[in-house]
Amino acid sequence: MRVGVAMSGGVDSSVTARLLLEQGHEVEGFFLLLAQAEPEADVARVERLGQRLGMQVHVLDLRDRFQRLVLDYFANAYLAGRTPNPCVVCNPAIKFGALLDEVLARGCDRLATGHYARVVRDAEGRVHLLKGRDGAKDQSYFLHRLGQKALSRILFPLGGQTKTETRRLAARFALAGLHGVESQDVCFLAGCSVADFLARYRGEDLPGPGPIETEDGEVLGRHQGVHRYTVGQRRGLGLPDATPWYVLALAPERNAVVVAKTERLWRRDLLARDCAWVSGEPPGESFRCRVRIRHRHQEAPATVTVREHGRVCLVRFDAPQRAITPGQFAVFYNEDEVLGGGEIGIDERA
Repeated sequence: MRVGVAMSGGVDSSVTARLLLEQGHEVEGFFLLLAQAEPEADVARVERLGQRLGMQVHVLDLRDRFQRLVLDYFANAYLAGRTPNPCVVCNPAIKFGALLDEVLARGCDRLATGHYARVVRDAEGRVHLLKGRDGAKDQSYFLHRLGQKALSRILFPLGGQTKTETRRLAARFALAGLHGVESQDVCFLAGCSVADFLARYRGEDLPGPGPIETEDGEVLGRHQGVHRYTVGQRRGLGLPDATPWYVLALAPERNAVVVAKTERLWRRDLLARDCAWVSGEPPGESFRCRVRIRHRHQEAPATVTVREHGRVCLVRFDAPQRAITPGQFAVFYNEDEVLGGGEIGIDERA
């Protein structure tokens, strides 16, 4: 096949391209200009990798679209008292939206990325999204909003291997030293804090100090802006007590941070909105599954009740879960398979 590879300049995308070439595919690289701190250096690195691999590299400027669909979403969520997940939004809108469209328009048959996830097709031709084999690197959570149309044109060559195996392949392919340092942060933060990014991006809109209060309205202290806090946070509150205080909820409409003791952070229910389904529809009006409420959360068994034709889901866990955070995503799993998911709604206790 003719395959376009999303090239970041990192080890995962580099090994992905090399594996596809080894399998006999015609491969082209695509580098996305989004919000990199040093785009010229990143482009130069990807072009050097392309030369080493013997493939053409295209540079696509998606900065305006990325700002509109991802950066604005990120900032607006914090200002509304939510804790966003930009990777979940970027994947269907940018990487498997705009990029996939461009790759197909240029005559490629598939788009490949270095994600640690798997795609399989059943006997009826339906495409299923599965976790990556490496549990520590599994990225299926971030991909849950992809549907049949996108998944049918995507390849994840690394999904069946571990990160350690990928690094060994990079050494065998003589790619070590060419790719950049692997980022552990949201790509556009580039090591800076969320607060610093928001100050640069939307400084004129940021709220000032306000009250830190209990659920009963007792004021215990002052915060430095609700955008600096998230549910479950302990640090930075400055509230000495016999037992720690934690952020329970954010109330941006009155510029307040609501705190409580640890036992109040545990809840059994959440409401997921704007749900998306890999198959195109939920598996039933009510179904059992395991639910992950953040990327590193261990999925927990729950009953999901579907409302509004699949757009909204009420999730009731078998056992309470800690720090269910508005703005993050609840993702539904059947064993290793991703069923879909939705954004966790605002805590009504705020």
